[in-house]
Amino acid sequence: MMKRTLLLLSLAVSQPAWLFAQLFTKVTTGPVVTTAGDSRSVNFVDVNNDGWEDLFISNGPQDGDHNFLYLNNGDGSFSSLTNDDIVTTNGAYDGATFGDYDNDGDPDALVVTWWGEKNHFFRNEGNGTFTEDVTITPAIPNTYSETAAWGDYDLDGWLDLYVTNSDGDFKNLLYHNNGDGTFTKIISGAQSTDAKTSRGATWIDFDLDGDEDLYVANESGQPNNFYMNDGDGAFTKVITGPIVSDTRSTMSASWGDIDNDGDPDLYTANSGNFVGAKNQLYVNNGDGTFTEVTTGDAVTDAGCSFSSAFEDYDNDGDLDLAVSNGFCNGSITNFLYLNDGSGHFTRDLSSISDLATPCSYGVAFGDVNNDGFPELVFATCNNNDPNINSPDIFYLNNGNGNHWLKVKLEGSSSNRSAIGAKVRVKAIINGTPVWQYREITSQSGYCSQNSMIAHFGMGDALQADSILIQFPGDADSVLINIGTNQQLNIKEASLTGIAPVHASCLLQCFPNPSGGSLSIVLNSEYSQQIKLRLLNINGVSVSEMNFKVVEGKNFIQWNPDHADSLSGIYFLEAANAEVNEKIKVNFK
Repeated sequence: MMKRTLLLLSLAVSQPAWLFAQLFTKVTTGPVVTTAGDSRSVNFVDVNNDGWEDLFISNGPQDGDHNFLYLNNGDGSFSSLTNDDIVTTNGAYDGATFGDYDNDGDPDALVVTWWGEKNHFFRNEGNGTFTEDVTITPAIPNTYSETAAWGDYDLDGWLDLYVTNSDGDFKNLLYHNNGDGTFTKIISGAQSTDAKTSRGATWIDFDLDGDEDLYVANESGQPNNFYMNDGDGAFTKVITGPIVSDTRSTMSASWGDIDNDGDPDLYTANSGNFVGAKNQLYVNNGDGTFTEVTTGDAVTDAGCSFSSAFEDYDNDGDLDLAVSNGFCNGSITNFLYLNDGSGHFTRDLSSISDLATPCSYGVAFGDVNNDGFPELVFATCNNNDPNINSPDIFYLNNGNGNHWLKVKLEGSSSNRSAIGAKVRVKAIINGTPVWQYREITSQSGYCSQNSMIAHFGMGDALQADSILIQFPGDADSVLINIGTNQQLNIKEASLTGIAPVHASCLLQCFPNPSGGSLSIVLNSEYSQQIKLRLLNINGVSVSEMNFKVVEGKNFIQWNPDHADSLSGIYFLEAANAEVNEKIKVNFK
């Protein structure tokens, strides 16, 4: 029996990834890989709520085409949806995003177009069929749109919408959901008035303060834009730091906690059509700043990259990475990278034998056969050659001996899709305590949407010691001693009776850096003695305090020795014979 639940994010390094030859098999039969098109977006989404991930792929030649929606047959195979607005409406399509905008329990879609055409809004009828709404505000203007993303930026429980544009007046579009089936276009603020050649957009709570910030990828050698959510419905434009000052032709931005330290890091995919445009990786320092990683295959490989997506595809407890490449001269190969557990990526040449592509655009992961091992799909484009008309590329994950856990969330006071919710899972993997962190998002990269079910690789762990869930509406809960190799379906309304916690406010002076005094929350199953230690980056204790916790929630206010003179990164450790947890703290 687990003796305690301790609400501190631990610093942990997982063991090296297991290398299984041919982890993936290239699928050669079925409509997904036999239907040709000039494809753009890849979206894994359960459109009919039958518990199986369906697959949407948009198509975008200049003279227009129709989209593909493949319904999962419940065995990992697919059937093409026909005679439905979402697949019969012609358009020069680009990106797509799915989310339950009207909170009726099913995902709706905005599929954007380029070439000065109107975007297309498709309302889900509740059974996986769609009806186009040409009167709704996001579908009215003619635009040169690249992609779109759902996110509840004002935390009112209704999904808002952001649309990027790369031509025309170049201004991106923010639509506020009024909660009655209508939207209001927001015309003030830098997120609506900046005019750059924008490609991808992602909502992400990078500073873990509970609201969704907005990152926009810009091409043509323009710096990317980052808008910090002020918490009152407005945004402050971030103007300093490498993630907004580097000038490579960025197509895609993917966020994920690559080093398992509890905050989201950033990967940008850059087009090789711009001089010096290798891809970039930025580690979140936890204090509002980022440090660029300059070594490793993921940032030194050269390609014409368009999209990217994080996922733990080998289930070893750390996020791996897929990158699509397209619109290059000569032979083109997509990239797959394995994480060593510390955020260092190595090109994976063994899991898939053939990553060649005529031209790839979007890329996304989704577990189509519900075996806990995510599949991988690349959208195939024509590389500006009308003679190329190839099917999309689908890789089936064969799995290995590692365990897994999936968490599917449904909001109530929060938006029904639970976009913006956060899930943290702790387990002992290869003898080491590991915390993993996921945020539910509607875009995992440019023209890409991973499954919105949070997926965790669990390595050799037979159970999750703790699962911390935080909905956007601040309904926080913890589950303990949950077995692996299963999917948990959790509704926000059903959290009554589950011990509440404040998972994102463990240090209540957040956002870091701290001025010295630390507010700590511990949740314990029984009374016990805990030693708090503040460690420097070399693991040397600079201050200690013993504290007796009681059963339930404990609040501790601690002023470490010489706290007012501390500066930089430290680790707060709580330990006894059974407990050994750490959380990163920044002091100014």
